[in-house]
Amino acid sequence: MRLTSSTCSTSWLQGEFRDRIVGGEQGLELEELYANNVSWSDLCQEAGLTVQPPGSHERLLRRACGRLLHVDDRERIERYREFLEHAEALNVETLAIRQRRLLRMLVGSVVDSAMNSETTLEEGAALLLQHPQVRHELRELLGVLAERIEHVPVPLATHPEVPLGIHARYTRVEILGAFGIGTTARVAPWQSGVYWANDAQADLFAFTLDKTSGSFSPTTRYKDYAVSRDLIHWESQSVTRAESPTGQRYQHHADQGTSVMLFARRRSDERAFYFLGPATYVKHESELPMAITWRLHHPLPGDLFAAFAAAVA
Repeated sequence: MRLTSSTCSTSWLQGEFRDRIVGGEQGLELEELYANNVSWSDLCQEAGLTVQPPGSHERLLRRACGRLLHVDDRERIERYREFLEHAEALNVETLAIRQRRLLRMLVGSVVDSAMNSETTLEEGAALLLQHPQVRHELRELLGVLAERIEHVPVPLATHPEVPLGIHARYTRVEILGAFGIGTTARVAPWQSGVYWANDAQADLFAFTLDKTSGSFSPTTRYKDYAVSRDLIHWESQSVTRAESPTGQRYQHHADQGTSVMLFARRRSDERAFYFLGPATYVKHESELPMAITWRLHHPLPGDLFAAFAAAVA
């Protein structure tokens, strides 16, 4: 791939990059370009082209650019780009809760490795803004991602302060950031498939459909799959009994005023999960684990259901 001065100019991603590199004569997809923690800015710099002055954590933040390749809804794209356009520090306190959570989703995704557990959101945002080349690349990348949106997300009406769109894709960092988990800029790790978001009174379930690859042990290969466009078969953790407080909450969440939110990905090598939206308990069989059938409030799009079916075929 030969880089030219025009390739790395103001509209390198949306112009020549999009037309010639991504899906064009080079046949190079975005995912290939950003493989192995390489960014477009790295390629420009290695070719001897001019890039903007580096920030204090330039390498770390450039490597994080590829973490946004899954972004596929206009709210995130527009808000993320707005935040990245700021030349001066943001006053986080003036932002509405939904906007503040979106900022944390962005900062937590890109600046994570350059922060510690005490870094405030305002400090994390300021650190991102001190890297003009990274901001420039991310703004252009988000513009390209806007052209790859496959589904029109359904607003999450039950939780208006949670900036998630049903049928869009999110990482665990974005999911927890959207639900306001934690108070600092850095989002704490979420390793298991279940998370009780106490303030939102919501159970968050993130599961992988195809468990033939990845680090799934025999005790964690739960049978999770789409029965139909509006029914999901899901298995709880292996220690959950039907009569336990957790098992009872699953069964009676509607009466208790709590919510169940489902997130699914096809394979373990996918960073992001599709947000399937709220679901309601239908029935369960057995325990340790409980095999629960959930009814989605919003049916899966046909293509997504087909992809889910293929993942477990």
